[in-house]
Amino acid sequence: MKSWLIILLLALTTWPAAALTEGPAGSAHGAANARALEDSAFLDLLQRSAINFFWSEANSSNGLIKDRSTPNSACSIASVGFGLTAICIGIDHGWIPADQGRQRVLTTLKTFWNKPQGRDARGFIGYKGFFYHFLYMSSAVREGYTELSDIDSALLLAGILYSREYFEGADSTDVEIRALADSIYRRVDWQWMRNYNPGLTTEWTPEKGFGGGWWSGYNEMMIMYILGLGSPTHPLPASTWKAFCGGYKWGVQYGQEYVNFPPLFGHQFSHCWIDYRGIQDDYMRAKGIDYFENSRRATLAQQAYCIANPRGWKGYGEKVWGITPSDGPDGYEARGAPPAENDDGTIAPTAVGGSLPFAPEICLPTLHHFYDTYRSQLWGSYGFRDAFNLQRNWWATDVIGIDQGPIALMIENYRTGKIWKTFMKNADVRRGLERAGFRPSGTGVETTPAGQPHGFHLRQNYPNPFNSETVLEYDLPAGGSVSLSIYDLGGRLVRCLADGPRSAGLHRVVLSSEGLSSGLYFCRLIFGGQSLVRKLEVIR
Repeated sequence: MKSWLIILLLALTTWPAAALTEGPAGSAHGAANARALEDSAFLDLLQRSAINFFWSEANSSNGLIKDRSTPNSACSIASVGFGLTAICIGIDHGWIPADQGRQRVLTTLKTFWNKPQGRDARGFIGYKGFFYHFLYMSSAVREGYTELSDIDSALLLAGILYSREYFEGADSTDVEIRALADSIYRRVDWQWMRNYNPGLTTEWTPEKGFGGGWWSGYNEMMIMYILGLGSPTHPLPASTWKAFCGGYKWGVQYGQEYVNFPPLFGHQFSHCWIDYRGIQDDYMRAKGIDYFENSRRATLAQQAYCIANPRGWKGYGEKVWGITPSDGPDGYEARGAPPAENDDGTIAPTAVGGSLPFAPEICLPTLHHFYDTYRSQLWGSYGFRDAFNLQRNWWATDVIGIDQGPIALMIENYRTGKIWKTFMKNADVRRGLERAGFRPSGTGVETTPAGQPHGFHLRQNYPNPFNSETVLEYDLPAGGSVSLSIYDLGGRLVRCLADGPRSAGLHRVVLSSEGLSSGLYFCRLIFGGQSLVRKLEVIR
């Protein structure tokens, strides 16, 4: 049953009472229809369940979070990065008490700052500012022979830097969180991890030293290079970004032209924090799109691949797709498509949830289908379990942190954009993007006339397409008279959102779909004799 009331009831009855405090189960939507309310309740349930993993599968005494939901799981530092951000989302929604969430974040940052670093094989949390991929949950030091991981360290740092921007108050706890975040980030010796290569090496261990290769080609490493380029203490040279892009593979897959990388997580992880909408590096500028659009195309191509189903797997289709690294019938495997990479019929819900902002028109119905059709085998107290395979009637039993993370974070970006807006305030992140060559783009229908004042932007609305309401944001370089209007395809004015003086800075307007029929519309912003246009889509 898909009634939003039933979903709300399930959200209340399946939530562990000792995990988080009760909070509002849905967000307000003006003039929302029944489907929009159902979507809102479902996304609340899905997001809140995923966040519960990061709160419950943790050691509250040191802040470490498990890699997966098994009793003896080690800590995954990437899981901690997603978890720090998820805790902040939980605070925003009232699902985690603010004082408890703040204290958990502070405890976590103290662990990663105070635990010893060194090159010996035992008794250390990391070396040269980087951290070991897996840590013992109790002692917070290297587990077994795990590697010093630059990409997993980067995902951890993303959560740490998000916490830095999120806790912006003047009280002593917030001040300490910000100081610890800066200290942890600035300690990382990015140059050392290059080991004289064009880019960052794949790993380092005390036993064998550096790995044999370095990271190049489009994948989840984007955020790692951006953070390395933005470092105020040990920055990577700008040449490393060009070296990274040198391995890109541009091509056409199932009618979509984009930078190919078969597993969807590579199109999602960096986007969990960095807002790539409307900005381009040299590579994407030459292609005429941005990385957000690239991820949208990759998502659409994967759904098309599953509809075509070239390998004939049972169940593949319009609402059964989602191929990315996950557990499977024969263990954990790095899967992706197209082109097919280890595709064995295994579907991972994180692949769909992590693409929600890119293509909500196909992701949201698919997530509903997973819940409505496979709930008894696939759903648990932390939301969707990791994966399923209809061909072999196999259903995962575990939940994995780095798979729940994109679901929780990308739902928030789809609904509010809060993670993007908060993370992009960080000066080091902005510096990294600038040193990589990112500049505002002219992609989509936005026009950028010569002589346009610096700092004048109309951002793409989110969500888009939208059902009940969407958010528009624009930046003004100075105070002055502004006109912000919505037009239909016939050029008729259908809504005036602003008409008069406005101050310099960022402005936010909520547009309700009440009175608007399904279809395309254009939003036009006029300021100082210049205009910008964005395309909007209403779906009923």
